Amino acid sequence: MGRSGGVISAPTAVMVAAYELKNASNWWDQIDESPLWQDRLYHILAALFGIVSFVALVQLIRIQLRVPEYGWTTQKVFHFLNFVVNGVRSLIFVFRREIQKLKPEIVQHVLLDTPSLAFFTTYALLVLFWAEIYYQARAASTDGLRPSFITINAVVYAVQVKFLAHCFTLSPGKWEGLKLDSFYEEANSVS
Repeated sequence: MGRSGGVISAPTAVMVAAYELKNASNWWDQIDESPLWQDRLYHILAALFGIVSFVALVQLIRIQLRVPEYGWTTQKVFHFLNFVVNGVRSLIFVFRREIQKLKPEIVQHVLLDTPSLAFFTTYALLVLFWAEIYYQARAASTDGLRPSFITINAVVYAVQVKFLAHCFTLSPGKWEGLKLDSFYEEANSVS
């Protein structure tokens, strides 16, 4: 029943519900437009990446103390790369505002996307690690695995360097017209 004692029609009830839902989604717009909230979220992300980086460093030290005679194994390199990738991402989130002010804009993209390349290498290394375990369990030769890993990474890095070199040589007006943000993120996600 309505305020006047009458029954609210179904279309009116739907409109009221839709209006309330629209207002319920405004909280994201408030957060999205608030520098304070953005800074808080960036600092939370920086702390989380910092924690992951610290854990990777502790794991690396632990493994090194347990078996120092093996040198740099695939597992140690994996933990080292995790330490570096997550540490750099943590720093990027801490200094996000300063990075966004850098000119030319392509420098921002290089700084923001370099951890993604290292992340690719880190998890390609994880695949290499498991492939080595699998091949060794089958008593098969692992001779071709590391060269394949290096080749795949070299190709990915070469494509990224070529793309960045191309974007860097364009005048700012031209590469802004390319919608560099979305194109670069797509190219980076493919690699």
